[in-house]
Amino acid sequence: MHKSIQRIRYPPFEHYNTDPKRIPLVEVVLESENAPPPDFKLGTEDSWMIEWRSDVPGGTMLPKICTEVTRETLPFLMRTRNGWYIVPDPIHTLARRMIRPSVILLIFSLILHALEPALIDLVGGIAEVIYTPVRIGPLDYPLLILFSFPIFVLPIVVRIIANLRDIRRQEDYISKPLGSPQIRIGNCSNESIEILEFRPPSGFTAQRCRIQVGVAVPERRVVQLATNTSETGQPAPGMSTALPERRISTGDEHGTGVGESLPMTVSKGRVLHLEPMRVQDSGSWHEINSGVISLDGPVRAWPGSIYSAMIAIHWEIVVEGITESGMSMKWVRPVIIENTDIVSFDSLPVRSGRAES
Repeated sequence: MHKSIQRIRYPPFEHYNTDPKRIPLVEVVLESENAPPPDFKLGTEDSWMIEWRSDVPGGTMLPKICTEVTRETLPFLMRTRNGWYIVPDPIHTLARRMIRPSVILLIFSLILHALEPALIDLVGGIAEVIYTPVRIGPLDYPLLILFSFPIFVLPIVVRIIANLRDIRRQEDYISKPLGSPQIRIGNCSNESIEILEFRPPSGFTAQRCRIQVGVAVPERRVVQLATNTSETGQPAPGMSTALPERRISTGDEHGTGVGESLPMTVSKGRVLHLEPMRVQDSGSWHEINSGVISLDGPVRAWPGSIYSAMIAIHWEIVVEGITESGMSMKWVRPVIIENTDIVSFDSLPVRSGRAES
């Protein structure tokens, strides 16, 4: 039985407003039949961090877990990060950017409305114009609020429109799905992957491709074991109460709910939006041509493919293009990269858990 230590401080759904120092490290001793990979440490002690090392100090009191360690892509990743995906409508991002200014405008309008008597006495006629009531039916409404409230709800309307457009595109794809492309891969390493041949299916024009690598969300039960929490008590830091089990579902795991990590999806078959890994790095985009394509790996040297309940380093090839109907889509194929050297870097590349970001 092989023993190793895993230490992880995984970023929450929206890490921008979170101080990593306030989230405790999750640390365990992992016992497995297969040997651990070469040691790696991604990130620093006072920030987001992923570490796996083979040396286990004697007398350590860390929680112990016994789980599989494998280089084969785990089933949940093969279900959720393999095949065809629809690129979310770009106006999702527009809707989200509109939220803050629209809320500020509404609050400003409410403050002005509360100060109505004082402002009328202070500036007179101009204030009276601003506060002129508008009659709609039997009621009078303040002109300022009547102007600002539609702007306040505009992001919601835009978001609904984007979701309806996404649902229509998903229905279009389900009614006429694409076949699998033919791909032949040559040499693979964490520095480059060689695509010897790529033939897209009929009805799809491939435009560009790249390598992506990331770290999947730790299994909930392992985090609970390491932090001595349970489903009936206070959830572990950064986690919500239990929801339907989907390990890759970063939004559900952290209580952000439906429509946050992914736009609205149809209930037919698998999810057609690619949920992002919140720890993710990538190489540069390369145009697809008829010859051999050499894809550069990320600038940072990453560990090779390795999967466990706590830490899962996942590599994949992403191909983007458009269908004959003009719909933007991407095709994702997991790849296995060998583990060779000890890896370490200071800044862990983290991102939002929202697909449209």
